[in-house]
Amino acid sequence: MKALTDEKIKLVFENIGANVKQLIDRPDGTYCFREQKNRVYYVSEKVLQLAASVGRDRLVSMGTCFGKFTKTGKFRLHITALNYIAPYAQATSAEQQFLYGHHVLKSGLGRITEGTPRYQGVVVYSMNDTPLGFGVAAKSTAECKHTDPLTMVCFHQADVGEYIRSEHELT
Repeated sequence: MKALTDEKIKLVFENIGANVKQLIDRPDGTYCFREQKNRVYYVSEKVLQLAASVGRDRLVSMGTCFGKFTKTGKFRLHITALNYIAPYAQATSAEQQFLYGHHVLKSGLGRITEGTPRYQGVVVYSMNDTPLGFGVAAKSTAECKHTDPLTMVCFHQADVGEYIRSEHELT
């Protein structure tokens, strides 16, 4: 596994959000991001040191896969990162249509964090605050307040059901 370049670090940190520092400097140790075959892994430095004794050709993965770089150079988060990002994320709420892979309409929006800008990455929660997945805000908070109920307010990116539907593609 190799360290990320400055450009790739910037892309990953933009997708994760402002609280990425809390993911790296944790009370239980220091964590880092590493890349292998265009996939980004979140791993503790202790595990990273242990994995150094394994040959590069024999190492399949280590840590948690946070996402991958697309062929166009963009970074997409995987649902496997949800448990790590959700505690630090700003919450929006929507449910059933999101779990089936659909975008969220304003009529399905329960609440949204104040000050959310357009095209900001968001974590989608159920009404009982269970994290469901990731999305991208199609409208800002101000635009959501004055829009039609059938307008899209969140573009679907990944959800917890996707992990089961496409498990063979995640490794």
